[in-house]
Amino acid sequence: MTAHYTEDDLDAVLGHLPLANGDVLFLHSNLGFFGRAKGIDSSQALCQLFFDALMRRVGSSGTLVVPTFTYSFPRRQIFDLGESESDMGLFAEWLRKHPDAHRSCDPCYSVVALGAKAEMLTQDAPENSFSRKGFFGRFLEADGVVLNLNFDAGSTFLHYLERELMVPYRFDKTFEGYIRESGTKRMTKSTIYVRYMSSEATAPAFEPFHTLARDAGLFVSMPLGRGQLGCIRAADCQRLLNASLPKRPWMLTQAEALGVIPELLPESTYHSL
Repeated sequence: MTAHYTEDDLDAVLGHLPLANGDVLFLHSNLGFFGRAKGIDSSQALCQLFFDALMRRVGSSGTLVVPTFTYSFPRRQIFDLGESESDMGLFAEWLRKHPDAHRSCDPCYSVVALGAKAEMLTQDAPENSFSRKGFFGRFLEADGVVLNLNFDAGSTFLHYLERELMVPYRFDKTFEGYIRESGTKRMTKSTIYVRYMSSEATAPAFEPFHTLARDAGLFVSMPLGRGQLGCIRAADCQRLLNASLPKRPWMLTQAEALGVIPELLPESTYHSL
C-alpha cells in the first residue's frame, strides 16, 4: 500500500513548527487521520513513532502531556488511578500505559505526562480541575504549547481560560465519588467547570477562536500526510481571549453563531452519591 508520510516527513514538520527544546507540549490527537505511515504496521508502532519524534523535538528537558480524561464521577464510576482507561483516543491511552508515565489523580480531567516536568505537572492534583493550582494553571505557568494533531486551535485549556474570565455560561459543579489508588479506595470530591444545560446554545464552539488565532499568526500549522499538526502557545491563547471575550462573551459557544443569548436556568452546584 502507498504510504501517506514517513518518519522523516514527521521530523521535518515538527522542525518547521515554532517549538523549542524544553517545551511542555499538551496534545489532543487523532493519529489515524494522517493516513498510513511508511513501515508502520500496528497501532502500537504508530504511537511509538509519534512519541519518539515528539520527544526528539523537545529534547531531554522537554515534556509531553496528553489528556486521559475519564469523567468518572459524573458517570458514577470509581476512578482507578492505574487502571481507568482514557476517553481521549489511541495515543493518549498508549501513553497512559507507558512505564515512565505520570498520571494526575483527577477523577474527571486526569492527564498523563512524560519528560522533565512530568511529576511537577501531575502531582498533588487539587479538588478543582480548573483552578490555578491544577494542571492547566501549571501548564500556563510553564509557558506550555498546545500542539494539536488533526484538530484546530481549540483545546480543553480554553475552558481554564473561560473560568479565569468568569464567562456567564459555565459554573463550578462538585461531584462526590471514589478514587482507588494503589489498591486503596477512598471517597473524595471533584469540582469541574460545566456549562448550563438549560440551552444547547451553550455547547462549545471553538471555530471562532481558531479563526482569530490563525489570522493573528498565533496558530501555526503544517500538513502531514492527509492531516496537519498545529500549535499555539498557552500564553497566546490567554492574550487572545483576554482581548476578545469581553467584546464577544458568547464567542466560544454555539450562541454567537445562532445570534441568541441563551436562557440560563439555575442548576445545582453539587452532585452527591
